Amino acid sequence: MQTTTSPASVRSSESLTNPQRLLSLDAFRGLTVAGMILVNNAGDWQYVYAPLKHAAWNGWTPTDLIFPFFLFIVGVSITFALAGGQEHTNVIGKILKRSFTLFMLGLFLAFFPKFDITTVRIPGVLQRIALVYLACSLIYLRTTTRQQTWLLAALLVGYWLVMTVVPVPGVGYANLEPTTNLAAWLDRTVLTTDHLYRSTKVWDPEGLLSTIPAIGTGLAGVLVGTWLRRRDVADADKIAWLFTVGCLTTLGGLIWDAWFPINKALWTSSYVLLAAGLAMLGLALCYWLIDAQPALRPTARRIAQPFVAFGVNAITVFFLSGLIPRILNMIHIQQPDGSEIGAREWLYQLFFVPYFTNLHNASLAGALTFVLIWLVILWIMYRKHIIIKV
Repeated sequence: MQTTTSPASVRSSESLTNPQRLLSLDAFRGLTVAGMILVNNAGDWQYVYAPLKHAAWNGWTPTDLIFPFFLFIVGVSITFALAGGQEHTNVIGKILKRSFTLFMLGLFLAFFPKFDITTVRIPGVLQRIALVYLACSLIYLRTTTRQQTWLLAALLVGYWLVMTVVPVPGVGYANLEPTTNLAAWLDRTVLTTDHLYRSTKVWDPEGLLSTIPAIGTGLAGVLVGTWLRRRDVADADKIAWLFTVGCLTTLGGLIWDAWFPINKALWTSSYVLLAAGLAMLGLALCYWLIDAQPALRPTARRIAQPFVAFGVNAITVFFLSGLIPRILNMIHIQQPDGSEIGAREWLYQLFFVPYFTNLHNASLAGALTFVLIWLVILWIMYRKHIIIKV
């Protein structure tokens, strides 16, 4: 990880951007990461409002959109970060290094604090981000926009056919049930049950086969990023087309749901279209408000700055927000009855539970407080122009 500090004389929020960087993209990324932290850090997991939980299987909630939004943003960011990258001989090495770093950070979170190699979960959120970034970066550097479009279509249609036509070994027929689908079989066969998501045991929501359509989510972002970078198209036309394509893509996902159900755990092709379409609409709105409207720009940018603070240090805050609760849980505090609880639980019981009659509200307040604490930290880093690059 690398820390960079901008010159102290540069004070405006624009100092963290350059001609090839969109403030609206940073804001959209920050909003997404703040959502990740919120849904991953409930005060009490027994009391969580339905929109802040994942769908049990088929279907979706707002929480199910957060991770694909981030992968979509990874794709968009690639087109800005690697613009002209074909001319640099060391760009492939940098891509490989960053992918490896992201993957190892994810493994570290899985290892910590037990560091038990026999039961460590190998897949994970950061690991999937690493693989999607690696694949989409190389595809972007080596293919044309037309080829990327056809590849995206091939990935989604191919995954649909594989999941709905290929018989599952040991089962005898193709199916989309939680424990007997082809993706679950592949996870158990290659990774074994000791290295999968501990809440499911026999399949992983960031498993091997479902990484293929997740790459499709990143490619959708690459195509949008290429469109936004065009200098021969007016901002108004970019936004109009982005809204139009976003609506059509969302509709396509909802229609495909009838044959290939929207499902985050399987990362179904219909889910890719739904999430990518909604991400296009979200990014188009941010772009219109923050980057394309001179009259609204000053106010919109002031309002967006807290989210930009999250966005410019997105991986850093995601990693640390997963690590710190684990560290707090290692600190045991004795209760009056002689029992012991972790420091995280103790803080929640001390500062939130006594002040809420509705425990769902207490749990939500705990999660929101965690987000606000990180906002203060990230805001200080943002004002000091400190960006930790992975």
